[in-house]
Amino acid sequence: MIFINILLVVGVISFLCWLVFTLAVHALPLFTGVTVGIWAHDSGAGVVGGLAIGALAAGAIAIVGQLVFAFARPLWVRLIVAALFAGPAAVAGYAATHGIAKHLMPSEAWQMTFSIVGAIVVGITALFRMPGTAPPEPGTAPPEPGVARTSGA
Repeated sequence: MIFINILLVVGVISFLCWLVFTLAVHALPLFTGVTVGIWAHDSGAGVVGGLAIGALAAGAIAIVGQLVFAFARPLWVRLIVAALFAGPAAVAGYAATHGIAKHLMPSEAWQMTFSIVGAIVVGITALFRMPGTAPPEPGTAPPEPGVARTSGA
């Protein structure tokens, strides 16, 4: 019976790690949407209004971030946008890793060590996944099968 529990724990931790790495790029829109939704609810918009305004804010941040990242030519602008998206992802990675480490390690020093390493890894993953969320630049798509590429002269 304990063997099944060990397999279940490993499976759940693997799934949660996959989920954190997959959704790391969307941490900034999520944080923004939740913050704006709570603000709207506290301002008197109600539950439905808070959810709608929060979802709208999250979508706007995601779209604006992807558009700026896709169409900005200077590298420093792209790095700033990627860092803005990687920061909240690192915070989410710290919280997720700390939640797991609290249940597995009694030492607070090791909990903090693993939490910081988790934050760094998730932040770097989000930094490198940010280009994958932007649409491809025009002219970079591979040619269709059977179609010869012309030089445009």
